[in-house]
Amino acid sequence: MKQRTVRLATTGARIATGAVLAAACVAGAVASVPAPWPEVRNSPAVTIVTPVPRDVVLVCNGAFRVLGRDATQAGLMVSAAPLRLRVDGAEDETTTAPLEMPDVTGGEGAQAIVGAVQNRSVPQIAAAESVQLSDEDAAGFAAAPCREPSLTSWLVGGDVSTGASDIIILSNPGEVTATVDLDVYGDERSASTVVVPAKTQLGVPLASVAAGSRSPVVRVVSTGAPVRAALQSTLVRTLDPVGIDLQDGVSGPQKTQVILGARATPATEGDDAVGIVVRMLAPDADAQATVQVRSAASGESIDEYPIELTAATPAEISLAGLAEGAYDIEVSSTAPVVVGARQTVRAGAEEDLAWSLPSPELTADARTTFSVPSGAPATLYLRNPQPEAITVRLEGADEQVVQVDAGGIAAVALRAGGHTLTASGSVNAAIGMRGGDGSAAIAGWPLWPGAATQQPIVVRP
Repeated sequence: MKQRTVRLATTGARIATGAVLAAACVAGAVASVPAPWPEVRNSPAVTIVTPVPRDVVLVCNGAFRVLGRDATQAGLMVSAAPLRLRVDGAEDETTTAPLEMPDVTGGEGAQAIVGAVQNRSVPQIAAAESVQLSDEDAAGFAAAPCREPSLTSWLVGGDVSTGASDIIILSNPGEVTATVDLDVYGDERSASTVVVPAKTQLGVPLASVAAGSRSPVVRVVSTGAPVRAALQSTLVRTLDPVGIDLQDGVSGPQKTQVILGARATPATEGDDAVGIVVRMLAPDADAQATVQVRSAASGESIDEYPIELTAATPAEISLAGLAEGAYDIEVSSTAPVVVGARQTVRAGAEEDLAWSLPSPELTADARTTFSVPSGAPATLYLRNPQPEAITVRLEGADEQVVQVDAGGIAAVALRAGGHTLTASGSVNAAIGMRGGDGSAAIAGWPLWPGAATQQPIVVRP
């Protein structure tokens, strides 16, 4: 009897002890619920790499070509005159490589100017060309910068009507052959291919690839090596030469394009040969576009033109009734477009023409080096697209600081020579040249950022 009592007591003690332990475990589990669990976090690795900059390669057109001087060979190209070339910047760091011009009689001057990178630093060099002609079949003033080659560009301009002799200039400064496809947008689509050997410049008459197109736009695509594509224009009206021009290509379509400093000359009664004509192309889709015209002196809105664009079909609009002066033209579209503006001016018995192209944004603090050639007074047109004021600093031939209000504009007279532009914020900029003292000379081009300057790249494994 005694033994049984002891066993019962022992068993009861075990049960009681187990109950206490179970209660303690439950209490501990309940107490642990609000406590945070340990975490393991892995932050993604990010590396910012600044690519090694490449050498600067600037291609200069050389001799200005004309067609039709030999009646027995209508397609023969002849050098009308060499272009005056100026090179600015680190000339001691540059080398020059001439380009062959096998298809032009008397042609010379086409070349590539190479600025070598030193200590990962891109040389700040620039070059520009200009020419003044007064021949029986070609007269006027033309000027353009020497540009870097590219794989794709668009020529938004040119004319194949009676009296026009426009030539597409393809320059290959590389070491290998380039195969260039010319895709023409016009009244009818057409395409052709040109093989440009290494270290060679070739000319292609625009009429040979865009015959019958009243407002051609040409997409230039190169494989094998990048090329510089440019357009030389010569216009004769009723046997009188009325202008020449040098026009570069634009990089590609965008929904908003801004052309700065386009010049207008009032037309006399019954005369529609002068003024500004805007050419547009929406290559991929139908679009609704708006052309906004503002005074380049005051920024005041002058007029607005809506236009419907059919995909892959160029369209033009004439900006009629503008007073003498410079104008900024902004094109906004529901689909990406390429744009150019033709200016035809008159002074006394003289006429001249020039195509103006959209100005891309130059980023804050980036140094943009450019050259202004001689031949006509030059103006730098500035536009601030930002909601706050910016400061633009010019160094070189002209040393000055320009304040540009939020959304504002400015115009600065420039001397011929080398210049460097630095801005505290993004800015659009363009050069305009306009003859004085009764001269009809006109030329202009946007300032492009240097393609050799590499932006930092964010690398995520």
